[in-house]
Amino acid sequence: MTQSRVHVGGADPYDVVIGTGVLGELAGMLGQRVRTVAVVHAEGLPEIARPVCGALEQAGYDVHPIPVPDGEAAKETGVLAGLWSRFARLGMTRSDAVVGVGGGATTDLAGFAAASWLRGVRSVLVPTTLLGMVDAAVGGKTGINIPEGKNLVGAFHPPAGVLCELTTLITVPRQDYISGLAEVVKAGFIADPKILELVEDDPEGAARPDGPHTRELIERAVQVKADVVSSDLKEAGLREILNYGHTLAHAIEKAEDYRFRHGHAVAIGMVYAAELARLAGRLPQDVVDRHRSILTSVGLPTSYSGEAWPELRATMTIDKKSRGSTLRFVVLDALAEPGRLEGPDEDLLTAAYREVSR
Repeated sequence: MTQSRVHVGGADPYDVVIGTGVLGELAGMLGQRVRTVAVVHAEGLPEIARPVCGALEQAGYDVHPIPVPDGEAAKETGVLAGLWSRFARLGMTRSDAVVGVGGGATTDLAGFAAASWLRGVRSVLVPTTLLGMVDAAVGGKTGINIPEGKNLVGAFHPPAGVLCELTTLITVPRQDYISGLAEVVKAGFIADPKILELVEDDPEGAARPDGPHTRELIERAVQVKADVVSSDLKEAGLREILNYGHTLAHAIEKAEDYRFRHGHAVAIGMVYAAELARLAGRLPQDVVDRHRSILTSVGLPTSYSGEAWPELRATMTIDKKSRGSTLRFVVLDALAEPGRLEGPDEDLLTAAYREVSR
């Protein structure tokens, strides 16, 4: 049993436990006041939800597994309303809790259900994908999608804890694992270049869950996010750097009706942001080239359809980082030196997209 902890500070501090055999931490995170626990899990993961429920039952909780659709199909208002109704039938009170088990979409949904039920109940998240571990489950952001855009409805609701059981990664499909790697690489570009070095030294190993540096890559990515959200939970300033590449990425996901993998979209979005910074005279060519080489080396895309630009540009207008009609992008001024680009000229936006078009 090997475990490490990353502490997330702030008004509601909690730990992210990373390793094997971490389910023993569940009861300690939920506490003694909790009686009823709703285990919200992706319906395709009964074999992973089962030991979670078992650990809770052994600790004496009244456990109720609730399956929800896999992937982004979980993050819909109808699914959320169904959870509320189930919580009501279970008689869940403010001293009860929600445990979310699954990928990023499942933990986003479970977290928002916990945030909105009785104005907020305790939650523990058990992410089972790389993307969930390094991004969605850490930081207290919860939310669902609506037809107009991704994550436009949600709340900041820090969990009582996050358990990253590394053995679950073995069951993740290869392309889904590689998708999650985009968020790891993002952490390297915005804050921790050692991540980039580890990927460059062994890209083939980085792209699989049993690689020699898997644990360190996850720990470093989680630490980057923890450092940021500890000082800025509600995205008042610093936390925006975690959205590097996400402005275009969310537009691509919407254009693809959320059937496009999040990490694949983020990879394209990062290259776009790098080209935007280069054309604005803020980032040297070699850092832009490094984006492409690292992302390509692990099997992530770096380009998208040129014909999609008008639709993508229209969607970016309602990005969460926008203020009024002013677009705001997270860009790099140098490696691990993120900044902001506000209200860029339309010609600059179009020229940067031309660099990622195919």
